[in-house]
Amino acid sequence: MLPVRFAVPPDTELSVLAVGAHADDIEIGAGGFALALAESQPGLRVRYLVLTGSAERHDEARQAASSFFPGADIAVELHSLAEGRLPAVWDQVKEILAEVARSYVPDLIIAPHERDAHQDHRTIAEIIPTVFRDHLYLAYEVPKWDGDLGCGRPSLYWPLSAEAARRKVDLLHKCFPSQHSHDWWDDEVFLGLARLRGMECRAVYAEAFMCSKLVFGSQLPTEIGSRE
Repeated sequence: MLPVRFAVPPDTELSVLAVGAHADDIEIGAGGFALALAESQPGLRVRYLVLTGSAERHDEARQAASSFFPGADIAVELHSLAEGRLPAVWDQVKEILAEVARSYVPDLIIAPHERDAHQDHRTIAEIIPTVFRDHLYLAYEVPKWDGDLGCGRPSLYWPLSAEAARRKVDLLHKCFPSQHSHDWWDDEVFLGLARLRGMECRAVYAEAFMCSKLVFGSQLPTEIGSRE
């Protein structure tokens, strides 16, 4: 395991694209990471995109965006595609993401991963690399009934203190009251997964991400044959 510091050059505003199929995906998968970015990166700019949802769920998403990215410059974009049907409207999902790519150049993307068992998550994960080809893409995980956590071995971890993990879970409960009735929505699920991922990276708690490509260093050859 190789620890790497996440750093942004001085006087640089970090830009983030956060994508979820449903309200709460981003926060469940990367809520601790989002809070840490907002607190450590002055001038953070966030494009917050959710593809499905009712009016109630959209209200929850707006509250969550401001709560998990406090102080950031946030542009919230919410769509109402049918939940559970994103594969059937693949072209629409592609166009939404392509339109974002035409108007926004993020330094970092956080979105679902391609082996997620939920069809909506998978659809987004399949399309993002086709419209954002040269961007750092961290794919988060969302625990669910399907039991798909073993489908993707994490390659990156974001350690969380006990306080940070507790804050994330408290905000999940506060921002998403519509989900409280689900049998999987409880502290033990969220903290249990975070504790497991923390154990894997020698931390108290952690969030885990998959990353298919990661380039180190800024002094890279720009043309074939330019290596010295």
